[in-house]
Amino acid sequence: MNYNLNQISGKEEKKSTFAVLKKLLQLISDERRNLLFAFVAIVINSTLLLLSPLIIGHTIDTYISTKQYEGVLLYSCLLFVMFLVTLATGYLQTKLMGGVGQRTLYALRNAIFSKLQELPVSFFSQNKAGDLISRVNNDTDKLNQFFSQSLMQFLSSIFTMLGSGIFLLLINFKLGAATLTPAMFILLFTALVSAWVKSKNALNLKSVGNLSAGIQESLNNFKVIIAFNRRDYFRKRFDETNQQNYRTAIGAGIANTIFIPVFGLFSSLAQLVVLIYGIHLIAIGEFTIGLLISYLSYAVNFYNPLRQLAALWSSFQVALAAWDRISQILSLENDLQVITDSTEKTSDALLSFRNVHFSYAGSQEILHNISFELQKGKTYAFIGPTGGGKTTTASLMARLYDTTKGTVLLNGKDIRSYTAAERSNKIGFILQEPFLFTGTVKDNILYSNKAYADYSNAQLEQVIKEAHLEGILALFDKGLETEIASNSDSISLGQKQLIAFMRAVLRNPELLILDEATANIDTVTEQLLSDILKKLPKETTLVIIAHRLNTIENADEIYFVNSGEVIKAGTLAHAIDMLLKGKRSS
Repeated sequence: MNYNLNQISGKEEKKSTFAVLKKLLQLISDERRNLLFAFVAIVINSTLLLLSPLIIGHTIDTYISTKQYEGVLLYSCLLFVMFLVTLATGYLQTKLMGGVGQRTLYALRNAIFSKLQELPVSFFSQNKAGDLISRVNNDTDKLNQFFSQSLMQFLSSIFTMLGSGIFLLLINFKLGAATLTPAMFILLFTALVSAWVKSKNALNLKSVGNLSAGIQESLNNFKVIIAFNRRDYFRKRFDETNQQNYRTAIGAGIANTIFIPVFGLFSSLAQLVVLIYGIHLIAIGEFTIGLLISYLSYAVNFYNPLRQLAALWSSFQVALAAWDRISQILSLENDLQVITDSTEKTSDALLSFRNVHFSYAGSQEILHNISFELQKGKTYAFIGPTGGGKTTTASLMARLYDTTKGTVLLNGKDIRSYTAAERSNKIGFILQEPFLFTGTVKDNILYSNKAYADYSNAQLEQVIKEAHLEGILALFDKGLETEIASNSDSISLGQKQLIAFMRAVLRNPELLILDEATANIDTVTEQLLSDILKKLPKETTLVIIAHRLNTIENADEIYFVNSGEVIKAGTLAHAIDMLLKGKRSS
């Protein structure tokens, strides 16, 4: 299955803005109570703001023009109270929506991270970690800004605009129609450029992801940069990525601000219409000064929110672009599904490959019609030149990937019929480059091993001794409490492999796969591991993938892997001969 998010993005069908907005609102469907309170606050706030121009106009015509200052004082106090209430409702609205935004952000990041954990290894091999981090951090924050700052302000602006528009038409229909005419041009302009604004923001978010990926790559490989003195190369690469981000940021910035001057222009035109036409109406006795001031206030109340909507609409387009990138992840499904097994058991072998073909997404076939069996309790070695398919074969054994054609059987059952937990309990896999988590040696060897989760150090040390692993633990100064940082050099790569070795052996797997697991270990420690492997339970099947020939000399059977084929190599001497010929041919 193709999990490349950039390719998925290019093939996605366009959805209507309304459909995407409906999907966004589903994210806050659990916040109905807070949304209701916030909406009530908006209604009160907007209603009071809409009433104030009428009160001001009435005060001017009734009290100021007749110099009845008691009435002016009374209505001034009324306006003051109204403005205090609008201040309180505005604060309440902001506080409620801020909470909604943060809770939505929390839930959305959890949902994305949970989805990432469900996806197979092939997803992570097709996408850059920095881009995924940007989607989890940066893109979700864009949605948070929309929900916490823009959504209710958007509704408030709409409510104020509608109320002001109604008042404009009710007070004087002809003047109201003339005042609202520029708004039609604004709506047309918005409809025409919204897709362009969204696309510019999508490009910018993508470039931010690429920038994060470039920074992560440089920092993760900084020792190599120093060793080869290639700061200039990575500096140039970062400068190119940064330049791209700069260009897309400029484009997004222009797109996001283009509404403001256009909306401002038409807003000013509308106010000019009100002044010219209103003065004319005053001259012919159809309008009063107070009514003109009220009318002008309603025109401002109509177009000022429209100016705000320009910024809010840009924020909405950013949120839509961010949601597109987030929804790409949330919509993915793991193609390694558990199926119902219909295979008839025809062999007692622990693991069987039957006519297996395999190719990575978008690449040529790597394994061609492979068939072999691994018996319980035996040791198997897989050798061959680099790129021949050894690690791919081992990955299929552990079902890190599914076959393109053919079947892999585990204990006579289709390996796809086992759940991830069942498969993990039966198969131990020690990778060539093991990953450790920040914590202690104990934390790492007990990772996903519930059997010893509640054991004290003394109890765990006894288990380690019974598994003949005490010699490995002794290599760490503080034993189980030795501190480990996953991204530092506090321990060597060889020590990391030893911890991964203990982690796998303590699970007592039926099948233990060592993929170049001794590549970074000295010969003395390697002999220690060899002795431990000889003491594994008799029913444990051991698969060793190695380049060092001394690590496979005790194997019961040796397979030669090259050019997508797996062939029995026979004796060690024959295997060596095949390996030398394979290296020369490759």
